[in-house]
Amino acid sequence: MDLSFSKEELAFRDEVRAFFKESLPADIRQKLVEGRHTSKEDMVTWQRILNKKGWAVPHWPKEYGGTGWSPVQQYIFLEELQSAPAPSPLPFGVNMVGPVIYTFGNEEQKKHYLPRIANLDDWWCQGFSEPGAGSDLASLKTTAKRKGDVYVINGQKTWTTLAQHADWIFCLCRTNPDAKKQEGISFILFDMKSRGVTVRPIQTIDGGFEVNEVFFDDVEVLVENLVGQENKGWDYAKFLLGNERTNIARVGMSKERVRRIRDLASKVESDGKPLIQDSRFREKLAAVEIELKALELTQMRVVANESKNGKGKPDPASSTLKIKGSEIQQTITELLLEITGPFALPYADEHDKSNEEASWATTVAPGYFNYRKVSIYGGSNEIQRNIITKAVLGL
Repeated sequence: MDLSFSKEELAFRDEVRAFFKESLPADIRQKLVEGRHTSKEDMVTWQRILNKKGWAVPHWPKEYGGTGWSPVQQYIFLEELQSAPAPSPLPFGVNMVGPVIYTFGNEEQKKHYLPRIANLDDWWCQGFSEPGAGSDLASLKTTAKRKGDVYVINGQKTWTTLAQHADWIFCLCRTNPDAKKQEGISFILFDMKSRGVTVRPIQTIDGGFEVNEVFFDDVEVLVENLVGQENKGWDYAKFLLGNERTNIARVGMSKERVRRIRDLASKVESDGKPLIQDSRFREKLAAVEIELKALELTQMRVVANESKNGKGKPDPASSTLKIKGSEIQQTITELLLEITGPFALPYADEHDKSNEEASWATTVAPGYFNYRKVSIYGGSNEIQRNIITKAVLGL
């Protein structure tokens, strides 16, 4: 299997790299370099720059605004995006609900929602997890009872990422309480400004408000906002989760972080010499670089297989990318914490305008703790190991 890029692909990489260098606002890039949160305005600004270029939804079919790129080109684009570093287009719209709509939605839904998703005119959030239905998502209890031309929705969702910004939510609701738990679930879209919707923020360990609880009390939603068929939402959810787990290895982001570690370790001293010269630290860094290179090659094999066989169901081998990718991301935060040392102890609230000039080091410890989550979301690593055992090893 030839994993090297062709001349055309290398030229495409140069084009993408040059565009990011010229078009990404410097202040947005600096936030990502320092591990700080980007604002809603940052995300909207950047995605509209991408959309103007025609690159906001590169993996969508061309008739809905996609690029027609090959899987290899899409891989190159993603790696350069993460390496820049630049924000990814809002995943809840671009990677999740958008593909569900163009695959299972009706023509009116496609015409209305898809252009707005690409341009981030609507900010979407995901209404899946509940207090008693996280890993066992099919146990969800939020109900949608049909009354004439509307559904009346009651229930609660939790860990709803960036719901505080959201205009719309795509929600799994139980429409047939008498069916088996994987059946009787529907996929419904509705406005977050609807009467009866309440968003309550959950503060995370890094001081941010990334996730939320969302409550629904007799929320009325038009039946026309149902995607696909009633009681078929579980099938659409599985399709969506397959898209969510694609590219979750974040190889490009980890490569950028490793470059950052090398730069910082050459400036921070330990025992009178740069930390990068410490043999124990260099062993740790080398181990991460080796694992990252192995992960990159594995991801390229998955991409090569997709190019050869065509895009279909997610490759079970991609579970390996999720497991190792998340482990590498966590190890990188540990190395950053080791470099920063006691300077990571003070915490500067990035939302406090008086602390805007605080050292980047104050984001390292919160980031370290927050990154414990990456082995859970997108399908926990324990679940991914089960997939590998059954689908790859055949045990």
